[in-house]
Amino acid sequence: MGRAFEFRKARKMKRWSAMAKTFTRIGKDIVMAVKEGGPNPETNSRLRVVIQNAKAANMPKDNVARAIKKASDKDTANYKEVLFEGYAPHGIAILVETATNNNNRTVANVRAAFNKCNGNLGTSGSVAFMFDHVVNFKVKEESLGMDLEEFEMEMIDFEVEEVFADEEDNSVMLYAPFGQFGAIQGYLEENNIEIISSEFERIPTTTTKLSQEQQEEVEKLLERLEEDDDVNQVYHSMEA
Repeated sequence: MGRAFEFRKARKMKRWSAMAKTFTRIGKDIVMAVKEGGPNPETNSRLRVVIQNAKAANMPKDNVARAIKKASDKDTANYKEVLFEGYAPHGIAILVETATNNNNRTVANVRAAFNKCNGNLGTSGSVAFMFDHVVNFKVKEESLGMDLEEFEMEMIDFEVEEVFADEEDNSVMLYAPFGQFGAIQGYLEENNIEIISSEFERIPTTTTKLSQEQQEEVEKLLERLEEDDDVNQVYHSMEA
């Protein structure tokens, strides 16, 4: 069990606890996927992934179908993915991933959150280098057709950094560099390995331990950012 496992374990109980927020995020992902590659998941690999994630989040099929239909409408505005970088109090690095159809609104809201919580919004590249950009896949262990050690060997060619079993739901997690997403998705689909979900994450290369009082200061900023409808993910370098 390595760094990616510990990172995921620390975030598991907190992230995207509100179902409505999760569905909103998936809805945006559907719009971006359809605008990019069309409404047919058989020919749109990005849309296939989003549909898998929707299923994993228990999003009703009718909601998914409506989102695809709406995204196909030429009058539906596309979303733009924008990354914000900055610092929370006590030098904690912050990355904020957003998906927005109104960049001016999003910039204003993110800046206000940093300012009101004693943080500093930085420039592009100011903290991103402190995080590894990775992709993870969660697959059904019973669909592997091999044991975990054999599967890990198969994944070496795809630069997979970590493979581990999640005994809670009999699944297997794998982590790899961001750029290997398409190749890994292709391998899993070609070998009939069932993908439960997949996503991109940013894992801090180093973390900073704070006192309880200092942690609470940082949490105020994290919570304010996560409440914003345009924000998809917030990553930080604070030790859990």
